[in-house]
Amino acid sequence: MKTSNERILTTHVGSMPRPQYVVDQLFAQDKGEAYDEAEFDAVMTRAVKEVAQKQVDSGVDIISDGEMSKISYATYMRHRLTGFEIAEVPRATPKDLDDFPAFRDRLAQQGGTPKYHRPVVRGEITIKDYTPLDKDIANLKAAAEASGAGEAFMNAASPGVIAVFQPNEYYKSHEAYLAALAEVMKVEYERITEAGLILQVDCPDLAMGRHIRFRDEDTNSFKKAAQQQVEALNYALENVPADRVRMHLCWGNYEGPHHHDVDLTEIIDIVLSAKPSAIQMEGANPRHAHEWQIWAEADIPEDKILIPGVLDTTTNFIEHPNLIAERITKFADIVGKERVIAGTDCGFGTFAGFGKVHPDIAYAKLESLAEGARIASEQLW
Repeated sequence: MKTSNERILTTHVGSMPRPQYVVDQLFAQDKGEAYDEAEFDAVMTRAVKEVAQKQVDSGVDIISDGEMSKISYATYMRHRLTGFEIAEVPRATPKDLDDFPAFRDRLAQQGGTPKYHRPVVRGEITIKDYTPLDKDIANLKAAAEASGAGEAFMNAASPGVIAVFQPNEYYKSHEAYLAALAEVMKVEYERITEAGLILQVDCPDLAMGRHIRFRDEDTNSFKKAAQQQVEALNYALENVPADRVRMHLCWGNYEGPHHHDVDLTEIIDIVLSAKPSAIQMEGANPRHAHEWQIWAEADIPEDKILIPGVLDTTTNFIEHPNLIAERITKFADIVGKERVIAGTDCGFGTFAGFGKVHPDIAYAKLESLAEGARIASEQLW
């Protein structure tokens, strides 16, 4: 994993706003409508090349493919794995939104809820087709080289996030469901890193899962499940070097009260027990900006790198570079400047066709991120 002894590097969580021509292809595929596979592939190749160049032009050092080919970060796997079926099952809403039903309903009316199909597990999970993954890898590697990016990473769902958010109607237990997912995702993780890319595993199950799937259970029950999910992740990563993996911790990329978010103090030890050497976390939004203090008090292993979110991904405010620099230096004081990479709270396009931040502003925010990192670097070196 690329680090620097000269300046603060910049990255983000992964997803970027998808152009409408990409969204149209993704929804046709997800709905099972007739679409031209060759055209789909050409669209994704073009889109990844464009998004890679935009990231580099905005000052991002470590780029992604923007998750252009994925309808969402946690449901794309149904196109690659067996066992998943589309079903009309009720969506669990975040507990914080249910406390304010008028606000929750307004969000839904304004299009603030995902429109993709929800998979349900009703059969054995096995690898169906990893051709889409191979195409994603080829597109990102070519785009990264063409754009002159310093390094590239690819997102992949953690076993836990799939198990927590996709209902299981086949396996006898949560543990059995996790184990099956770990076996198949293990292959995806290894293919990504063997291709020379950095792997990012997305783990909102370790935080957001508390106020959605485990909303009616006590904290200890949630923590027990979270630990099992980390163990499944660590198993799936057994053949992947820790310094080739980063993990993303998330309480939910939506504008809401978030007053039921599990405290970082409750889960930080579980998070630190995960194998990935780099940890991305929320650090800019009003509910979690104070948590640098918790990281300062934690016993962080010396081989861990922190990628704090210094940009909020649910607001169209463009953070001032001086504020970004201030946030960066707080974390540099905790683990050392060489072990900090400046990032974002979450993605700018978590679901295809939806995002609170306007695409043009998303890239303007990344430009401010780069400037803030430059200012912090001048202060730290």
